[in-house]
Amino acid sequence: MKVACLQFNPQVGDFQGNVVKANTLLRDAEERGELQNLSWLLLPEMALTGYNFPNLAAITPFLEPTTAGPSTNWAREVAMRLKSHVTIGYPEIEPATSRRYNSTVTVSPTGEVLVNYRKSFLYYTDETWASEGPERFFRGQVNGLGEVAMGICMDINPHKFLAPWTAFEFANHCLQPTPVPLVAINMAWLTRLGPEEVAADPKGVDAETLAYWLERFYPLLKANADMPLTVIFANRCGTEGGVVYAGTSTVMRIEKGGSTKIFDILGQGEERLLLVDLKEPPKFAVTTGPPGQAPGQP
Repeated sequence: MKVACLQFNPQVGDFQGNVVKANTLLRDAEERGELQNLSWLLLPEMALTGYNFPNLAAITPFLEPTTAGPSTNWAREVAMRLKSHVTIGYPEIEPATSRRYNSTVTVSPTGEVLVNYRKSFLYYTDETWASEGPERFFRGQVNGLGEVAMGICMDINPHKFLAPWTAFEFANHCLQPTPVPLVAINMAWLTRLGPEEVAADPKGVDAETLAYWLERFYPLLKANADMPLTVIFANRCGTEGGVVYAGTSTVMRIEKGGSTKIFDILGQGEERLLLVDLKEPPKFAVTTGPPGQAPGQP
């Protein structure tokens, strides 16, 4: 299976500009022949609208009807062109109830909507306009991908930052009733670094963020699953309304006994496609220890 994360710097409220940027990055990769036999393309949380809307009034013009708005239409077009599954984040409004959600939609290579997942754990920014999804996280069979667990950014944190650190709600969801082989997280994850620090080293990995993500999947490391578990972190980069994003999109494999290896990883400021063939050996090994209590930033 060949998977890809499109890490880029969408700007809040600039839908057309974000589409142009995403299309340009994908077309460049296509011209290089990199997207042949792609199985799954993942984009960040709220990838084409931007994320950091200050309030409900600001985001209202960009809310999209359930699996029927411009983000879903873009995903359909790309999926059919690439003959690949596509998962993209978007701000959803449910027509029947007018409820609003921070969601992802997954479409098949034929353009069929397979999954519409609504974020379970809301970050402070989400709480100004969105409701928690009625179903906690997603896990199920996705035609063409197999059994998959999916979440959105804050989902991997303790609920509202009030639940016990060791509850590991999302990680334990990935283990029940048995370990799921493929996990994907679409993200708009912040960094503690300032914009000048990121700009000075755009290809550098945000090591603190990567370590935190690993900590939040500690139960998977200890599960001693018989089969390897693949985890995809599809993050964005750049700045938006005074906040800085961590980039560092990563595809990793957790092996029997908890050994963790990284297939590949992007830098904290890189705008490009992360391409990984899961049949190829990972590039890096990661040393992990017992979980701590470090604060996280979704």
